[in-house]
Amino acid sequence: MEHILWLYAQPDDFLHPLVCFDEKSIQLLAQTRKYLGCKPGKVAQQDHEYKRNGTRNLFMLVAPKRGERNVIVTQRRTRVDFACVMRYLVDVMYPEAEYINLVMDNLNTHHYNSLVEAFGKQEADRIIGRLRFHFTPKHASWLNMAEVELSVMSAQCLSRRIADEWMLRTELALWEDARNLKKLQIHWKFTTDEARKVFKQYYPTSLKS
Repeated sequence: MEHILWLYAQPDDFLHPLVCFDEKSIQLLAQTRKYLGCKPGKVAQQDHEYKRNGTRNLFMLVAPKRGERNVIVTQRRTRVDFACVMRYLVDVMYPEAEYINLVMDNLNTHHYNSLVEAFGKQEADRIIGRLRFHFTPKHASWLNMAEVELSVMSAQCLSRRIADEWMLRTELALWEDARNLKKLQIHWKFTTDEARKVFKQYYPTSLKS
């Protein structure tokens, strides 16, 4: 935990950007009936019935200190999907970086072996050479700032029925572009000093003061 908090406290580094990574599944739900008519200023009413059109996975990559985020839509959340996103991160998003500090949880796909499975060892070594993995502790995914961005995305963009992948990609692109244009950052306030107070019972006696 303290390592992640230390990382968050460092100033932005052009050659070594901080990126937080997480994923979320979403159901595609289509309306079975038209919205009911409503007066101006009133919320449209919808029928409780809907049609399921499958699920999609959303990979969130956010650079909290730079106000940059990128949402990638995939059909599944496999090792190969993870590997493809990692290659996109190093080659497209931050090709100028010497290496990228990547914060993520301990999901079993978040591993060097996923890169090897997808691309072979030589390409996997090239990609991993540009990444520094920083894992949040178990049961502490709240330390990942990508969860903050996912919550904002869910509230602002996904709080209604989205029928198909085309609509999902369109809505996410508009949301993403608007936030990136404003360079909206995540201002993390939970520090190491506060952590030592909140979780005092878990610290050695020498660190409790």
